[in-house]
Amino acid sequence: MLNHLTRWVDRNILSLGREMRLSYLPPLMVYLAYGISGLTGIVGTFFVKDYLGLSASFLAALGFWAGIPWALKMPIGHAVDLLWRWKSWLVGLGAALLALSLGIMAALIGNREAMTAVLPAETWYVLSVLLAPIGYVIQDAVADAMTVEAVPTVDEQGRPFAEQTRKLMHTTMQTLGRVAIIGGGILVALINVYVFTGVEGLPQADIARLYYRVYLMAMVIPVVSVLGVWVAWHLRRRQLHQLMGQGFSRDEARSMTDARESSEAAEPNWWILGGSLVFVVFTLAAGFSRLDYSEEIVFLGSMGIVLFLMIKLVRELDADKRATLVGTAVVVFIFRAIPGTGAGTTWWMIDELKFDQQFLSVLSLIGSTLTLAGLFIFRRFMAERSIAYVVGFLTAVGTLLSLPVVSMYYGLHEWTARMTGGIVDARFIALIDTALESPLGQISMIPMLAWIANSAPANLKATFFAVMASFTNLALSLSQLGTQYLNDIFVVTREVRDQASGALQTPADYSQLGSLLIVQLALGLALPFAAIAFAKITRFKSA
Repeated sequence: MLNHLTRWVDRNILSLGREMRLSYLPPLMVYLAYGISGLTGIVGTFFVKDYLGLSASFLAALGFWAGIPWALKMPIGHAVDLLWRWKSWLVGLGAALLALSLGIMAALIGNREAMTAVLPAETWYVLSVLLAPIGYVIQDAVADAMTVEAVPTVDEQGRPFAEQTRKLMHTTMQTLGRVAIIGGGILVALINVYVFTGVEGLPQADIARLYYRVYLMAMVIPVVSVLGVWVAWHLRRRQLHQLMGQGFSRDEARSMTDARESSEAAEPNWWILGGSLVFVVFTLAAGFSRLDYSEEIVFLGSMGIVLFLMIKLVRELDADKRATLVGTAVVVFIFRAIPGTGAGTTWWMIDELKFDQQFLSVLSLIGSTLTLAGLFIFRRFMAERSIAYVVGFLTAVGTLLSLPVVSMYYGLHEWTARMTGGIVDARFIALIDTALESPLGQISMIPMLAWIANSAPANLKATFFAVMASFTNLALSLSQLGTQYLNDIFVVTREVRDQASGALQTPADYSQLGSLLIVQLALGLALPFAAIAFAKITRFKSA
């Protein structure tokens, strides 16, 4: 038994460390920057709840608009392919947008009067929320393509790697990418736990100063991503000199260190670029027109444009790979389109269950740590199972693990506390539920990313990554729309008071939250299995 466990640990965990290569580091640093972006998550939640009068439905709608830049990842990815030699400037542009977004929030908290003299606090918040994803999507498109560049085609002596070895390296690279994102989440959760220690009972002014410090610390995020590009340049230069020292010419060494040197240069796809221009103009026009159902109009138009561009692009694949890509995309799309419950659930936990900033930070720490462990535990599971199987597994287990939150709304924690002398209370249940649910969060995307990295044409890797990202990120936009609909039907409000006078503007009302939780749970179970059934009974299939 012990030998079996030792072999399993070696095969699923230790082997990943042995397979780590220095060349993987640059994209991992960009992914790490995205991971540590969660540093401001808890602060943002409490800031919106305590200082802004935005409804749960409005926040869901804002989430929809914030997701639109991710739907533009297709043209951005294609631009990365076309401008690959200048990728460092693209990362720098993304870093500048992130710094501006974080700076707005820091100034809004640290010098609210001066900021609100120019624009209302809600407007500054919306601007910050919309700027951040633009920066992240630019950097993410570059990082996705850098993962392909990071996997070497030859060993130290210039000998090509076998196809199976390269496939394993791509899977390892994509797994380490998720590890970097989650590792960043663990780091910021630890910081939040430290920062918010003893926050209960502090005056509101002192809490605001803590929020301000967190946003200033977050300024390290754009710095880390820019450092990743510098490391990539340094490593490639070193490898180039090593190969030239072994007798290879400069051109031969360059073709060995960058697959793009030995493949045809990417040609502009005017369908993608032109269609994307239409997409941007269409989205901006609908957004500024203030039409009724503007979100729905933008989503349907965006989906039509993205599907049109996808049809043009997948012609680069043979028939079998094309069917696999379509089937995989449908399953992942539906899985990611499941609507959430919105901000009301967190407000209820804060107001009714008395979860404070530090406890939510502890939950985040447990969640991130166990998610990282889950990547190691389920690594072989992801490599050996189809995406349809993985999604079905995640759906079934995720539904079971959502039941405790629903049950707590109806008093489960009160009953368990009475039965156990106060030991199994709301916090205990939340800790256990988070511990069980966390390892499942980052699993579904890894097999698909590895399949694209291994199967897409060499000169269009970033474009194919971006195609799937645009399509599946539109699923997140649909999820936000669904969340908005649910919050329009089941209205959940927290107490809102005027910041100047303290007068009550909106009373807290969580009476409809139970129905919201149940409906969301049912949708989360039914929709993914419907997508899996589609993939099984049609000519399409999943990777």
